[in-house]
Amino acid sequence: MTTIPVIDVSPLADGDEAGTRRVAREIGAACREVGFFYVAGHSVGSALMDEAFAASRAFFAQDEAVKKEALYTAAGNRGYVPMKGEALDPNHPADLKEAFNIGLDLAPDDPELAAGRMFRAANLWPALPGFRETMLAYFDACHRFGRSLHRAFAADLGLAADFFEDKLDRPMAVLRLLHYPPAPARAEEGQLGAGEHTDYGCVTLLATDGAGGHEGRTPAGEWIAAPHVPGAFVCNIGDCLMRWTNDIYVSTPHRVVSPAGRERFSIAFFLDPNPDADIACLPGCATPARPARYAPIRGDRFLLSRLSPTYEKSGLGDTARIPAEAS
Repeated sequence: MTTIPVIDVSPLADGDEAGTRRVAREIGAACREVGFFYVAGHSVGSALMDEAFAASRAFFAQDEAVKKEALYTAAGNRGYVPMKGEALDPNHPADLKEAFNIGLDLAPDDPELAAGRMFRAANLWPALPGFRETMLAYFDACHRFGRSLHRAFAADLGLAADFFEDKLDRPMAVLRLLHYPPAPARAEEGQLGAGEHTDYGCVTLLATDGAGGHEGRTPAGEWIAAPHVPGAFVCNIGDCLMRWTNDIYVSTPHRVVSPAGRERFSIAFFLDPNPDADIACLPGCATPARPARYAPIRGDRFLLSRLSPTYEKSGLGDTARIPAEAS
């Protein structure tokens, strides 16, 4: 049976060259073979993770009407997504979860914000003491660590260590708080906490609360559980990095089967590239026997193509509200 490897990534922060090469090899193997791996020894502190979970629970404990004051907007990919507000598997009923999205925090006079660029918007903050400060600290910590992971990807792929740096410095990253109620006694046929899907960006850092239910599907079609590992992130490759590597790295389908009798909280950090990043086959990832499989595409256009079907049923992702100039 396939297992998800646990990789100690502390050498990435320690500057240990031999250790970094070992981490790059282990991560590269996981990205090719499974698409999932745990990272232990990362730089996001346990106290900050605890604070983020506490703030998430406080947000979701509010009345529905209060949460909807920060309702999701398609143009920014920010805000509150109500229960059944999205269908990650569009062929099945809407997901039994609610979510709250936080993006890169932009100053009011940011040029891209002023120009109405796609996926550039102000964050929507609930009136909860300390919520904004905690989430911004968590976002920044995950962003820093996600960039260090890309240095490992670069080493594994034979690229310059800083290859991804200018493609991830103003990312379309999303910090997503998630709440799954206990599995209902009578759900619709095929309805899950989160339907089968792949993630859209480069890499996902998922923190879980121990309730279980997260499952990944191997390339052989086997569904395997991703149980909680205290202090570790569950990481998976997203569609964007799979496309960038010409399918050398694997974006693994996964789902959440809500546990019975227990609610589930998780926090995902989706590291998408900068809007203007050129998602074209990376150097060394195409050969005469394996030519480039995809045409180049801007980062924002790729993300839009993946997000739109997710919100089609609920209408939350109405792309007509996105400025045409934002391309």
